[in-house]
Amino acid sequence: MADDDAAVVTSLVEDAAMAPSMHNSQPWKFVLSTGTGVLAVYGDPVRTMPVGDPDNRGLHLGCGAALFNLRVAAAHRGWTALPGLLPHSSDSWHLADVVLQEAESPERELSALYPAVRQRHTSRFPFSDEQIPTAILDGLSAAARLESCTLAVPEAWHTETVMELVHDSELFESASTSMREEIAAWTRTGRAGEGPDTEGIPSDAFGPRQFGVSAPARDFDTLHSERDRAEAVFEKQPQIALLGTAKDRPVDWLRAGQALQRVLLQATLDGLATSLMSQPLEWPELRSFARDPSSATGFVQMLLRLGYGPTGAATPRRPVDQVLTIR
Repeated sequence: MADDDAAVVTSLVEDAAMAPSMHNSQPWKFVLSTGTGVLAVYGDPVRTMPVGDPDNRGLHLGCGAALFNLRVAAAHRGWTALPGLLPHSSDSWHLADVVLQEAESPERELSALYPAVRQRHTSRFPFSDEQIPTAILDGLSAAARLESCTLAVPEAWHTETVMELVHDSELFESASTSMREEIAAWTRTGRAGEGPDTEGIPSDAFGPRQFGVSAPARDFDTLHSERDRAEAVFEKQPQIALLGTAKDRPVDWLRAGQALQRVLLQATLDGLATSLMSQPLEWPELRSFARDPSSATGFVQMLLRLGYGPTGAATPRRPVDQVLTIR
């Protein structure tokens, strides 16, 4: 691989790292082998969350989302990125090998998503009550199917069930010192002793505090240290969608991460604001109830909140030399 090709790969990884991850932990590592042109994707064991993500399902989702961004960025530059998932069963942290090649005919559907890679940000603000057109929701469901996953919009009764689970998870969280401490470890408010400001959730991305009742957006101010945060009334009936898979294995989590990012990028281009509601899925006793019993989806991997409203603030990213190794 030529030096200028290595420079292209560096830019691809910068785009890949714009993906969302649990608490913006950015749990990925990339290793480029210049002799073969293969880019290996690893999960970073240093960035696990033993309390909120004990089986590393969320880590796989984040790395899958980064992998999809890589595919989009490659198509934008006239390359193909062909991923092989979980290439070595003996190494559970080795999540994918991506063969990078210049393409004779770039994948236009992927390339078309590229403008959203850096436009997409999680919004923890109230959304309006304007209903999302069915055609847009159908398009998002089709995007998930392209990655071998399902995206289902629940009926009103199941939406109420899911929002009750969100509220229940908040109660679980408030009663768990270890969970609150883990979340606090990934927030950045300027207090002494916090982690680096290139990772985690900064206070300007918290969004407003919910006024009155439980919010559909997670409140990362677990220590209530941001006393000057504004309050706001959130929508009473959030428009949500459930991303699911037929099975619940690490390979399914990686596929779900790619489907999640494909949906988020398409939603961004469609003019929607988005946020993720993973709280009920972090508690085994709640996760199974998130599944709509009338749906063919076997396992819910992520809950998405969609609507029209302010875009979220950009969250920081680690420098590329901290996530990419070139050999």
